[in-house]
Amino acid sequence: MTTNDSTDGEISGQNLAKLETNLARIEELTQRMLAAMGHARKVPAALQGPSQDLYVKAAGAYVTEMMNNPAKLIENQVAFWGKSVKHYVEAQHLLTQGKIKAPTDDTPRDKRFSNEMWDTNPYFNFVKQQYLMNAAAVQQAVADLDSLDAEEKKRIEFFSQQIIDMMAPTNFLATNPEALELAAKTDGESLVAGLENLVADLEANHGDLVVTLADKNAFKVGQNLGTTEGSVVYRNRMFELIQYKPATDEVHEIPLVIFPPWINKFYILDLKPANSMIKWAVDQGYTVFIVSWVNPDETYRDTAMSDYVEEGYLAAIAQVKQICGTEQVNAVGYCIAGTTLSLTLGLMEQRGDNSVNAATLFTTLTDFSDRGEVGVFLDDDFVDGIEAEVDESGMLSSFYMSRTFSYLRSNDLIYGPAIKSYMMGKAPPAFDLLYWNGDGTNLPAKMAVEYLRGLCQGDTLATTGFEVAGTNVTLADVAVPICAIACETDHIAAWKSSYRGVQKMGSTDKTFILSESGHIAGIVNPPSKNKYGHYTNQDLSLSPEDWQATAEKTAGSWWPRWDAWLSEKSGEKVPARTVGDAKHPVLCPAPGTYVVS
Repeated sequence: MTTNDSTDGEISGQNLAKLETNLARIEELTQRMLAAMGHARKVPAALQGPSQDLYVKAAGAYVTEMMNNPAKLIENQVAFWGKSVKHYVEAQHLLTQGKIKAPTDDTPRDKRFSNEMWDTNPYFNFVKQQYLMNAAAVQQAVADLDSLDAEEKKRIEFFSQQIIDMMAPTNFLATNPEALELAAKTDGESLVAGLENLVADLEANHGDLVVTLADKNAFKVGQNLGTTEGSVVYRNRMFELIQYKPATDEVHEIPLVIFPPWINKFYILDLKPANSMIKWAVDQGYTVFIVSWVNPDETYRDTAMSDYVEEGYLAAIAQVKQICGTEQVNAVGYCIAGTTLSLTLGLMEQRGDNSVNAATLFTTLTDFSDRGEVGVFLDDDFVDGIEAEVDESGMLSSFYMSRTFSYLRSNDLIYGPAIKSYMMGKAPPAFDLLYWNGDGTNLPAKMAVEYLRGLCQGDTLATTGFEVAGTNVTLADVAVPICAIACETDHIAAWKSSYRGVQKMGSTDKTFILSESGHIAGIVNPPSKNKYGHYTNQDLSLSPEDWQATAEKTAGSWWPRWDAWLSEKSGEKVPARTVGDAKHPVLCPAPGTYVVS
C-alpha cells in the first residue's frame, strides 16, 4: 500500500463517518420536525388565501377577453412561445457545438439571481430565463383582464404575483446553485444545519412555520433595545405610561405623549440611541411620555375601540396633565394609533375637551377609500374568516398579523430569509429592526372586527361617522392643529390616502410632510443619518399627485422640521421636571413590563 493509498483511505473513512453522523442527525431532526408539526394550529381555509370566487371571476374575465379580442391573446401567446422556444434552440445549439456556456440573456436584472452561476452556468441560466419568461407571460395575461373591476384586478395581480414568487427556482434546492455549491463545499453540513434551523423554528412556534428573521439571542429589550432612561409612572389594564428622564435643564411647558400602534411594541421608536426618536425628542427639550400597550390575550375578547379611547388615550392624557401640572398636552399617534388618536380628537371636540393642544400623525390612515397594498386582505373573504377566528379564540393572534404583513414583502420577509436559514444553514442576522418585526402582539376580538368592518371596509370615519364611546365621530370633528407625516413607499398606509384624510379634517391649521422610504424607515429617520429626504407643500387643496408635483423637496430627515412646528406649539421653557409625582410614584424602570409580555 502506498502513502497516497493510505491517505485516500483515511479521507474516505472520515467522509463515511461524517456521512453516517449526518444521516443520524437527519433522522433525529426529522422525528423532531414531525412531532413539532403535529402541534401546528389549524389555520382556517378562509385565512389561507382569497375566496375561490376571485379565481372564478378571473377565469371568466380571461374567457371574455378570449372571445372579444382573440387577436391580442394569440399575439401574447405567440410572443411567449417564440421567446421560450428560441431560448431553448439557442441553448441546444451551443451544446451541440460543445460550448458549455449560456446563450444570450436579455432578461431583466433581479437580485434573487445575483449569484454569477445564474449567468454563466447553462443549466441554471436556462432555468432562470424560462422562469422569468413564464412570470412575464402570467403578469401580462393578468394585466390584460380588462373586464374585472379595479379592486378585483388589484387582488388578482397581487395573488398571482404571490404564486410567481413562490415558484421561483431560488426557492428549491435542485435549482439553487448557491445552496448546492455550499452543500458540496461543506459535505452536506449546510443542509443539516438548515434542517436544524427549520426544526428550531417549528418548535419555537408550536408547529407553525415562522421564519426567524433576526438572532433572538442578540437582543434583549431594556438592555440593548428600548434603553432611553425613564420610568413607568402609571399602569392600568390597557397600558403602562412611561415618562423619560429629561436631558436638558429646561423643557417646553406642554408635554408630549406618544401613542404607538398596539399591533407592535413601542420600542420601534427607541431601538438604539443613534436612531431613537424618543431620545432625540428628549434631547430637544420635550417632556416625553409614551404609552406601552398591553399584549392582550383571550380575556380581552370584548375590549372595543371605545375602551382604547377611554381607558387608553383619555386616561393617558389625564395622567400626563396631572404629572406635569398643565391644562394641555401635545399628542403623537403612529399608524393605527394615529387613526384612533383622530377618533379621540373628534370625540374630545364634541365633548368640549381641549386637553390636546396639537397632534402629530405618523403614517396614519383615516380615509380608507383607497386602502393601498394591504387592501387585498380586506375584502369579505378574509375579513369573514378573521371574524370567525376571533369569535372562537377571543383575539386575533399576532401570527396572522405578522403573516399578512410579511406577504406584502414576501421575497424579503419570507423566501429570502428561508433560503438563507433552511437551505444554506446560516444563522439569522443580529438586526434590531428585524428582531422588532418578529416581536408581534395580539389584538382583542371586538376591537379587531370594529376596526376592519367599520374603518377599513366601511370607511365610516371619512364618510358617515364612526361610533366611539356613544358618539358619532367624523374627520370634520378633528379641529386641533395637525402635522401629518406619510411615507412615499409605504405599503401599509398609502400616503395618498393619508393625505386625503388630512384634507377632510376640520382643523384650520394643517401641515403635511411626505418622507421618502417606507412605513418604518421613513419615520425612524434620524438627522444624523442624512439618508431620506422629504417633501412639503402648504397647499393642501391640491390632489395628491399635484401636491407632490409642486412640492419642495428637502434633503435629510423631517425631524428638525417637525421640531420647529412642535416647539411653536409647546409653550415657554420651564425647569426640567422630575419623573412622576406623589400620586404617580415610579412603578419600575423603563421599558416596563407590558413590552416584554
